[in-house]
Amino acid sequence: MTDKKQSNQLEQALWSSANALRGSMDASEYKNYLLGLIFYRFLSAKALKVFAENNRLQDVDFADLKKQYQQYLDPENEIAGYKTRDITIKGLLNKNGYHIEPEDLYSTLIEKIKAHDFALEQLDAALHNLEVSTNEQTSHGDFAGLFADVDLHSNKLGSSLRQRNQAISETMLALDSIDLFGHNGDVLGDAYEYLIAQFASDAGKKAGEFYTPRQVSDIISQIVTYQRDAGDDQIRTIYDPAVGSGSLLLNVAQHVDNPKLIQYHGQELNTTTYNLARMNLMLHDVSYEDMDIRNGDTLDKDWPTEEPYQFDAVVMNPPYSAHWDNSDSRLADPRFRDYGVLPPKSKADFAFLLHGLYHLKTNGTMGIVLPHGVLFRGAKEGKIRQKLIEDNRIDAVIGLPANIFHSTSIPTLILVLKKDKQDSNVMFIDASREFEKGKNQNNLTADNIEKIVQTYKNRKDVDKYAHVATYDEIKENDFNLNIPRYVDTFEPEPDIDVDAVKQSIAALDAEMAQLQQELDAMTADLVETDVNSNEHKE
Repeated sequence: MTDKKQSNQLEQALWSSANALRGSMDASEYKNYLLGLIFYRFLSAKALKVFAENNRLQDVDFADLKKQYQQYLDPENEIAGYKTRDITIKGLLNKNGYHIEPEDLYSTLIEKIKAHDFALEQLDAALHNLEVSTNEQTSHGDFAGLFADVDLHSNKLGSSLRQRNQAISETMLALDSIDLFGHNGDVLGDAYEYLIAQFASDAGKKAGEFYTPRQVSDIISQIVTYQRDAGDDQIRTIYDPAVGSGSLLLNVAQHVDNPKLIQYHGQELNTTTYNLARMNLMLHDVSYEDMDIRNGDTLDKDWPTEEPYQFDAVVMNPPYSAHWDNSDSRLADPRFRDYGVLPPKSKADFAFLLHGLYHLKTNGTMGIVLPHGVLFRGAKEGKIRQKLIEDNRIDAVIGLPANIFHSTSIPTLILVLKKDKQDSNVMFIDASREFEKGKNQNNLTADNIEKIVQTYKNRKDVDKYAHVATYDEIKENDFNLNIPRYVDTFEPEPDIDVDAVKQSIAALDAEMAQLQQELDAMTADLVETDVNSNEHKE
């Protein structure tokens, strides 16, 4: 079976498993339960899988594997004088960063559900045991708080304990129909991202804030990894200061030769979304040792401030025109002080940009999604934009179609920034008119994406699509980067053949005259029939 077919089947199964929760709450709420339970099932399956690998038990059937897992974690069990529990837990912690007790495994809870012996407290305890550290260091600290949004005591699951127990039981049973051992981590991770996209579509703007569509991620990822695929110059660190679900970080890693070398760094203000990002990275087999994801306000307090604080690639899709604290004290902040002014309080777009640029290595590339206003708004933003251009930081401006994001229908753009540009030119690409129209959203096709990326790489003018502008040209435009100033997309009206138009009008007049004659004749017939009818009645 192909990966695509596996992924499609998995996506359908995951989506249908939400039926038990859909009636009692909206998508923005039940996603926390569904994604949390999916993740816990994945962790349970992975614990058994790693146990099997560590003990060379790959050919053992599931029932026997689970039986041996239980035996090895028995405190009284010994092999050659060594406690198997200690050895097993150490092996799981080294590989996974956690271990799960046999009675807490997802499959054990399913057995209890089928035997009508399940209670919500058992699942609650299982999630809690995974999150916290015990004297045996049950799990790594990075698992803390992962299931904080899975509130098993919420009345939205049901007004009574029995109803809540039933709702969770039905959801867990539906998820149990998925063969996680038959899929690799990437397939499950792709399905996970699919679910995030679906929830964003259902729940509207708010749910879409943490998800960057794959088509946009693909463009940014291919650009920031361009000419950085091999050797000592390969990308090894990625940073997303508005990490959301982590999709941008993961997409960048897919475009390098050896993603296992990548270290992922990110920060997210929303606690729920921060947990989703950590889950998403783990679902893609990213080791807890290779991720540094923080729950915090990127603009309020700079992070990271210790090594590494600069990265090979910086990617970002921040909230557009957000409010922020731009008090004068921030003028001393190393992220902003070189620009002399701060972005306005009601528009934090350049604040996010300057934060990301500050954390970019000299030979790195940054890609950020922003609204078009950053290209032409004046006052303080105009001063910041001018200095960025004078310092030769802006590499490309790529205009995207409207209505391709879950969170907004407005047209957006990708700004590409560098610190070691070879020339002072800026590449302008107007990709706003080339897309596939969808029912609810527009889409960039594979061909659309390839054209954008290849145009960026070729760095040459393309009629009505792209233009390489010189510094002097931009200066003449008062450092205004509005795309229509540089890419002429005007389509002239076709020449009109006046004689042909006259002939067409004459033909229409003749046709109308003929039709009028036919209509008059039909009217006369109707009047004559009506008269005869009246005479007959008399």
